[in-house]
Amino acid sequence: MFQLRRSISPVAVGIGLVIVYLVFLNKMSVAVVLAQDAPPQTEDQREARQALNQGVQSFKNGQYGEAVAAFLRARQLDPRSVNARLYLATVYASQYIPGAPGEENQELGRKAVEEFRGVLEMDPQDLSAIDGMGSILFQMSGTPYDPTKFEESKSFHQRHIQIKPNDPEPYYWVGVIDWTLSFRANNELRTRYNQAHLAHQVEATEPPPPDVREEYVRDYGRLIDEGIESLMRAIALRPDYDDAMAYLNLLYRRKADTVNYQYGRDELLKMADDLVDRVKEIKQKRAEQPTQPQR
Repeated sequence: MFQLRRSISPVAVGIGLVIVYLVFLNKMSVAVVLAQDAPPQTEDQREARQALNQGVQSFKNGQYGEAVAAFLRARQLDPRSVNARLYLATVYASQYIPGAPGEENQELGRKAVEEFRGVLEMDPQDLSAIDGMGSILFQMSGTPYDPTKFEESKSFHQRHIQIKPNDPEPYYWVGVIDWTLSFRANNELRTRYNQAHLAHQVEATEPPPPDVREEYVRDYGRLIDEGIESLMRAIALRPDYDDAMAYLNLLYRRKADTVNYQYGRDELLKMADDLVDRVKEIKQKRAEQPTQPQR
């Protein structure tokens, strides 16, 4: 797809996204456990708190069915409990497998979305629910490919930015989504052109033909620029954010397909190459650092 030394494989990146989101969900579940509802005032609320504690312990032990039952009971006992719905959404989302077929798996994703939305109806600025929605919608967008869900996922990361503009992660995910959409479109446009011009095939590393480029700029130029701006902001907030640099490299390559002069294309590809080298430097430096002893 690109020269090995000078790029980061989108396939490898896609696999990495699944891993990143699984790690994200685990971290989120810890954050959720630390969240607190108001102190219980009634017997039902006290029982709901006990059910929450039981559910959290079951979740930690990998007993997801027991955790769901406990959180459902807590929600029934205390319908205004933010934590009950947040915990329930988290356990559903943690079981969802991106791209896996089967109605049961799809139902887990739908239930997670429903519970996260329920939290946001009670507290529109709950960042755990906002991030959870961005996460689960992203995972549900890939197979089958659904650009509308990708855009909806992005809207929740943008919502996070409105609430906490100095967090680098939501800028990163905006960039990831913009690359995902623009990369897919680039491949589709090239494939369509090649199918119509069998005697003149355009390779992935070659500039697109003028009519293909014009359509790409019209439909995805702003998206690419948005992604670049978002990733640059993420790096400004976290200067060693190598994952953001990896995607900025990929978006510079998409940007190169939008320019109509060779010098501009070469400059963008050099910027992308430099970022790949920078990512390697950061990873090497990180690997050379001594491991901190656990306390």
